[in-house]
Amino acid sequence: MAEDEKAVNNAAASVEMEGFHIDKPYKDWCLKLLRKEITMEQYIDLVKNRVGVSAS
Repeated sequence: MAEDEKAVNNAAASVEMEGFHIDKPYKDWCLKLLRKEITMEQYIDLVKNRVGVSAS
């Protein structure tokens, strides 16, 4: 497993210990962000669209 994948999985595990669930699309987007395949703005847009937030 690559270091960036390990970092995302560790962060997700930490959040899940607080009672939240992080599913695959969110983990994939985090990996893309870490690998500079998408920008922070694109990441935020993906998350907002997934949860149905239309505010700018």
